[in-house]
Amino acid sequence: VALLLAAIDIPNVLGFSTARKSIASLSPTTTSKLTMSSSEEAAAAATPLSKSDHILFDMPVSNNGARIRAILYYKQLSQQQVEIISPMKLGGLRSDEFKALSPQGLMPALTIQKEHASGMTHLSESDTIARYFLAEYSGTGPSFQPDNPRSNQINRWHDMYLTTIQGCLYKPASRFPLGNYADRKSAISAFQKNLKIIEGFMSEDEGMYLCGDEVSLADASLFPTCVFANFMLPKFEDSQPPLPPKLTAWFDNLRTNDSVFSKIYKEIMDELVTSWDEKNHRWDKIWLAGLRDEAPGTIFDKIVAKEIPATIVKEDKHILAFKDINPLAPAHVLVIPKDRNGLTNLRRASAEHTDILGKMLVAAAEIANDEELGFGDGARFVINDGNDGGQEVYHIHLHVLGGKKLGTMV
Repeated sequence: VALLLAAIDIPNVLGFSTARKSIASLSPTTTSKLTMSSSEEAAAAATPLSKSDHILFDMPVSNNGARIRAILYYKQLSQQQVEIISPMKLGGLRSDEFKALSPQGLMPALTIQKEHASGMTHLSESDTIARYFLAEYSGTGPSFQPDNPRSNQINRWHDMYLTTIQGCLYKPASRFPLGNYADRKSAISAFQKNLKIIEGFMSEDEGMYLCGDEVSLADASLFPTCVFANFMLPKFEDSQPPLPPKLTAWFDNLRTNDSVFSKIYKEIMDELVTSWDEKNHRWDKIWLAGLRDEAPGTIFDKIVAKEIPATIVKEDKHILAFKDINPLAPAHVLVIPKDRNGLTNLRRASAEHTDILGKMLVAAAEIANDEELGFGDGARFVINDGNDGGQEVYHIHLHVLGGKKLGTMV
């Protein structure tokens, strides 16, 4: 391993510098003023972005693209073999040009510019692209495929249960739900749980890599995601280490003692720190990071904890419904979320609360159909909000009133 790492001259093999410089040289203002004649447009369209055998459309911050870059750096492929270019060169991730390569508009994407026996001209999805390069350049550098099923196990678990929900660490509320998780809190909990499961797959050997002394696709896939986790999880939960102990030791070892993974670490972190954090303040408006529920607890928290008695009519792991102690109708039930999660009142709701609000409404509908609770032909559903709305307890709650014909709303 030591001889292999010493032989890799990373900076001069492959990187983002050429492609990124060509893009950065055009400011948005300059670009908006550029015009072309029809002949110039035709010439530009006929000019390829690169004359290399492959173009990998990727950006330094992409953890999924980083697994491919790790393979390329380890195999010391030249820029003639693969050139890395930003998707912005095609107009961005949402452009028709990029989506022709990656229909979901996700990095990375690959164009195959040389003639290939498969007839394929482009590929999407990081694992597909990674395995393509492992096959295409199987005789160069490490194989990344040790004779150990642990590599495929970790790689698959990572792709199924980490990358599918990693957006909980950095995406705005409008991008929820993520996978099977409707809110950020549950998604982060699942993310941390799956890191611990992956740790359980690790070898007990004292080798440097996940499968012992040989670098594998599991290392290439998991390490960049751990860069994300190590940097982002403390923004949400600062009371525990971001990575489990064995993963922490493996991660620290690679970023310190492996030149390829050290390069990957720097590529990702430079963008996370300078662009995402310091320039764009991405986490300032993300729930549970820059925004938290700092309102004092209420009597409802004590009812949920069973510290105060209540006549409970419905309960599951998400909601609690109980009779109002000062009923305004023959049948009067309150429905609350067990975890307030910032919902002191309805005006604080975001897309992250869609699921719990839906659960509250479904519970209210079931309660309103329960004649044993005194409900008859219909009910009134009321959420009071704020001082003007008559709210008394600042833990969102839905009133279900019925049992008689009710008057006008106000």
